[in-house]
Amino acid sequence: MNEVFALGGKKIWVAGHKGMAGSAIVRRLQRENCTILTATRQELDLLGQRQVEDWVSRNKPDAVFLAAATVGGILANATRPAEFLYENLVIETNIIHAAYKAGVRKLLFLGSSCIYPKLAPQPMTESALLTGPLEPTNEWYAIAKIAGIKLCQAYRKQYGCDFISAMPTNLFGPGDRYDLTQGHVVAALIMKIAAAKKENRDTVELWGSGEPKREFLFVDDLADALVFLMKHYSDLEHINVGTGKEMTIRELATRIAKVAGWHGKFTYDVSKPDGTPRKVMDVSRLSAMGWAAQTPFDDAMDRTWRAYLESLDHPK
Repeated sequence: MNEVFALGGKKIWVAGHKGMAGSAIVRRLQRENCTILTATRQELDLLGQRQVEDWVSRNKPDAVFLAAATVGGILANATRPAEFLYENLVIETNIIHAAYKAGVRKLLFLGSSCIYPKLAPQPMTESALLTGPLEPTNEWYAIAKIAGIKLCQAYRKQYGCDFISAMPTNLFGPGDRYDLTQGHVVAALIMKIAAAKKENRDTVELWGSGEPKREFLFVDDLADALVFLMKHYSDLEHINVGTGKEMTIRELATRIAKVAGWHGKFTYDVSKPDGTPRKVMDVSRLSAMGWAAQTPFDDAMDRTWRAYLESLDHPK
């Protein structure tokens, strides 16, 4: 396949490089012959429009991976709706508009599978966007991400900008946020199982019934897909990134326990919300382009578990 946009010799800004997705993108870009640009929160406040425009104007990136976002799980979304909507809208608006003004040649906006309706036909195709009500537990984040997709489309339509969007499924891997109240399901389960193992407990309580079905993508596979799309994809429509495979939360917990070497049992707090009953991506468009995730789930989980243990030994 011929490259639409070669990365060799270019300056690439990874916005959100400290996050799980952003740090994986940085790792992947180190295999390309490019200059990686990053800015810490102390160096650049992404909520400040003038700051972002000045930074982009000074540093002149050729391309941008927009992975910066305010993120969290069900509880975080439910208790901080204003933050999730406002901060994500401002971050993406500032970066996309600054990229347009500075003449950035290509931008990839990283969305989320929560953009799709709660009861979207499964597997979810890209065309399901805006066809029904969102899942209430994360609608604030979803609305912000939908706005980001539409911003990229609008700047492409009005100004001819080569701005694209990718929608990843549920992610896990090194650099995840390990916080029981703010984190995602894989990180929360890892923390619970690690604590049970350390304390020699034989039960771990899970939120909900354990029956919702989810798809999980190793973050380093995501980064590989995003680099692939940056090189090869240029079109108006966003594109799904995932494995196309699913498992229940119960199975997820069991497989994490196996990797961790914990042999207890799970109990279920059914008073807690399950969220969307089933969520799996239709990744046929990406597959047809020639990309597929390469890391077996248990291998990826083993790397994630080891990274978590290392983070306990070397906290930031």
